[in-house]
Amino acid sequence: MKAYIFPGQGSQFPGMGKDLYDRYGLAKKLFLTADKILGFDISEIIFSGSKEDLKETKITQLAIYIHSVILSKIMGEKFKPKFVAGHSLGELSALTAIGTISYEDGLRLVSKRAFAMQNACEYKPGRMAAILGLEDEIVEQVCEEINGEVVTANYNCPGQIVISGELKAVEIACEKLKLLNAKRALMLPVGGAFHSPLMESAKNEFKNEIELIEFNDPICPIYQNFTASPVFNSSDIKKNLIEQITSPVKWTQTIKNIFSDGGNEFIELGPGKVLQGLVRKILPDIKSYSFEI
Repeated sequence: MKAYIFPGQGSQFPGMGKDLYDRYGLAKKLFLTADKILGFDISEIIFSGSKEDLKETKITQLAIYIHSVILSKIMGEKFKPKFVAGHSLGELSALTAIGTISYEDGLRLVSKRAFAMQNACEYKPGRMAAILGLEDEIVEQVCEEINGEVVTANYNCPGQIVISGELKAVEIACEKLKLLNAKRALMLPVGGAFHSPLMESAKNEFKNEIELIEFNDPICPIYQNFTASPVFNSSDIKKNLIEQITSPVKWTQTIKNIFSDGGNEFIELGPGKVLQGLVRKILPDIKSYSFEI
């Protein structure tokens, strides 16, 4: 059974979606709708902006959301998911693709989420780091022992976990994890401590916005980051989206749970090939690929 997976920040690249804009009237319409609703020409930034332009959280999240949703809409009747999941921001793309929220409301939510997270980064500076080659439990234990705020933020695949928190605390955690034979401890080029308690102000801002948006029950289960388990009703989906902002992305657990429930083919909808690479590390014998137009 097919599971569609939607990427988050880090998958973006300049010019993404321009081929869709030029080739499909529906894609062009959805790009122009985004420009109108957001009040600025995000299409131009996506198509012609620099790598640095696209790294800004408030641009990155919108760009990836627009690209992912357009791919699902172009598929039309071929888009018949049995399961969906999104990595961080990708949850909002997945929810739009399965009709839980409208494209227009999704744009508003992604915009609010991005701005709220950007504000939180400025209010409480932080950073994230990827830890390679250690068991999850070892990373969790080191984070707990640090005097300062540092937590596990992304369980991406076995042997790849991301930590997040205060500048100094993350630095100290990386040094300790290297001493415990981590293959690598890499500071990530992101603007703040996403999926950590430092995002509390963003969580509150996002909660106020999400309460204004109407959610429908999904046409298939969505496996959300907060629980890694299938969710079927709109009220739980809302709660989990809010909690996700300060909680870890349980991607390894999510993919394993979809597989246990019958998912045996994973199709990535969005820019890049990050998620399918993670799926292959979690389930080496399972088919995982990008949707090709």
